[in-house]
Amino acid sequence: MINQQLKREDVAGTDKVDLKSLYLETLQLVERLHRRLLDVIKDEFDRAGRTDINAVQALLLFNIGDSVLTAGELRTRGFYLGSNVSYNLKKLVELGFINHQKSRVDRRSVRVSLTPEGLAIAEIVAELYERHIGSIDKVGGLDEQEFQKMNRSLQRLDRFWNDSIMYRL
Repeated sequence: MINQQLKREDVAGTDKVDLKSLYLETLQLVERLHRRLLDVIKDEFDRAGRTDINAVQALLLFNIGDSVLTAGELRTRGFYLGSNVSYNLKKLVELGFINHQKSRVDRRSVRVSLTPEGLAIAEIVAELYERHIGSIDKVGGLDEQEFQKMNRSLQRLDRFWNDSIMYRL
C-alpha cells in the first residue's frame, strides 16, 4: 500500500519515481536478506540435528565470539538485530551457551561471554560462512569488487539512517 502511494506521488518527475522504487526495493532486499540468512543458519543446524538453539541465537553467539560484552554493547555495535536481546541472552544462559557476570562497577550491568558450548555453536556458523566464501564467487557470481561496492553503499545507507535519527532529517 505504501509502496503504491509513493509511486503515485510524483509521476511527473521520473527521476524521483525511479529513486523511490529503487529505495523501496533496497529496503525489501535488506529485510529479505536478513530473513534468508536466518533461514540458511537454521537449515545448517537442522541438518546437524541441533534443535536446542534457533538461528537468531546462533547468530548472536557468532557475533559475540570471544568478546566480553554488555547487552547494550551488543545493540550499539550492531551485533544483534532484534528487539528481544534480553530474552535471548537469558535463554542462552539457561542453555549453557553464555556466561554472565554482574559488572563490579555498575551492578545493574551484566557482562556476557561464551561458554565452550557457545563457542562450538559460533564455530558452526563460522564454518558455514567459510563454505560460502569458498563458493560465492563461482556459484553466486559475487567477487571482492562486488562486495566492496555493495559494502560501501550499505555503509552510506547506514550512515544516512543514523543521521536521520540523530538530526531528525
